[in-house]
Amino acid sequence: MGKQYWLMKSEPNEYSIEMLRKDKVTCWDGVRNYQARNFMRDHMRVGDGVLFYHSNIEPVGIAGMAVIVKESYPDYTAWDSNDRHYDPKSIPANPTWYMVDVEFVKACREVITLRKLKGISALEKMMVVQKGVRLSVQPVAPAEWEIIVRLPEWSR
Repeated sequence: MGKQYWLMKSEPNEYSIEMLRKDKVTCWDGVRNYQARNFMRDHMRVGDGVLFYHSNIEPVGIAGMAVIVKESYPDYTAWDSNDRHYDPKSIPANPTWYMVDVEFVKACREVITLRKLKGISALEKMMVVQKGVRLSVQPVAPAEWEIIVRLPEWSR
């Protein structure tokens, strides 16, 4: 399978594009939705592109770009009873949750807002613009990726 593209949401008060810029690489832990987990576990590959999306803040939207640098492995935060992502049903011998590692590529000069994305007719089928779709990890079609990376909000 060729290169794939993803949109991954994060609340910037929890983990922002600027935090990723500083850290360079991080694990994408704490995903507790089965469909999002399945995308990470079964489909993400090293080299896949990621649109880093800031959610639950104004303005919501794409704040930067990352790349997958490590394919899925068990999310060990599920096993730590002191971690807010703890899940007693997930055990090391039979993990329920998985994560991937992402590496910073670049930040946007300004957020590419959800409102702007909704205003681009060629993006009308993109999951993030669909009403009621709240997945924190979503596939992005190659044509959608190409449109987004050509927008003027990207830093040069």
